[in-house]
Amino acid sequence: MITLYHCDGARSFRPLWMLEELGLAYELKMLPFPPRVLAKEYLALNPLGTIPLMIDGETRMTESSGICHYLGIKYGPTPLMVDPGEPAYGAFLNWMYFSDATLTFPQTLVLRYSQLEPEERRSPQVVTDYAKWFLGRLRAVEAASGNAETLCAGRFTAADIVIGYALRLADSIGLSGEFGPHVAAYWARLQARDGYQRAREAERRAGIEQGVKPRIKP
Repeated sequence: MITLYHCDGARSFRPLWMLEELGLAYELKMLPFPPRVLAKEYLALNPLGTIPLMIDGETRMTESSGICHYLGIKYGPTPLMVDPGEPAYGAFLNWMYFSDATLTFPQTLVLRYSQLEPEERRSPQVVTDYAKWFLGRLRAVEAASGNAETLCAGRFTAADIVIGYALRLADSIGLSGEFGPHVAAYWARLQARDGYQRAREAERRAGIEQGVKPRIKP
């Protein structure tokens, strides 16, 4: 069975959502955040101490968007993936990489220097600068979501999952008030999906059952 190590609200929500959309069986292991500090035994499994870690037989992966891609290919065929023969294949891959490299990266600095660092190490200037960076890069999503219900291929795909997580993180760190109208509507559509709601419930339920408190607001 697939095992996913997850922190409440962390990037591991991407593969969790993907698992729910695919209807796959999995075991969800909840960890306190940050696990490298609060769950040092986890370092024996993932020396980086990062989240996620997915184990599927002999396969171990730690990159959230890559895990989504892996799951879609290994357990497909599924409309969540875009095939090389489809015109939107390049756009699909671009969104898959864009999700973390361009969108989530500046958000992690906003989160770190507004909430995670001790008070004396927090930096309003870093928070402001990287919030602007994120919102500037979000213009690509604003443009794409103004033209269609989803990002590519005329249907909901893994690209919407990985970008959708970046919008969830933005919401949790107080940046969603700056969303453009198209992104705001797109984010509302994503939250209404059954797969998203199931992933949220799985996260909540596992946290309660395993005694791990939520890190971010619902």
